[in-house]
Amino acid sequence: MINKSLQGLIESREFISLASCDLEGRPNAAPKFLLKVAGNCLYLVDYIIGRTFSNLQLNPRASLSFIDSNTLIGYQINGRVEIIDSGVEYEGIIKEVHNKQLDLSIARVIEGVTKGTAHKSFEVAVPDQFVIFKVKIEELVEMRPSGILKREKV
Repeated sequence: MINKSLQGLIESREFISLASCDLEGRPNAAPKFLLKVAGNCLYLVDYIIGRTFSNLQLNPRASLSFIDSNTLIGYQINGRVEIIDSGVEYEGIIKEVHNKQLDLSIARVIEGVTKGTAHKSFEVAVPDQFVIFKVKIEELVEMRPSGILKREKV
């Protein structure tokens, strides 16, 4: 289980980088929309349904990475991915995806008004087709600016 401070750090992000690999060892890294953290799982939305999706169908292992820009501590989350593209869990998640995207759109408009700047584009519509990557966390790696690595099996 991830601790509350790390969970908060993850939840403060809109996107997180997901790295996958096909069976021939060709890597792929792409940003994915972060929906939520629930227990020992991260839920990511994939609107493109391209190489990441294909890789995860063949090889469900993935690595996520991000950095805390305040502390310069980097994080890597390794785990197994379940692709959710239909069924009861998917149907329940659809409303969460729409609500999260609407909340982010509203926050961007408010930020633009407050700062006197505007975002050039931020689509409110959610594509008709998307999949959810449910990442079950198996390992956390903390990378300190000093070069010290801390690995933790979850």
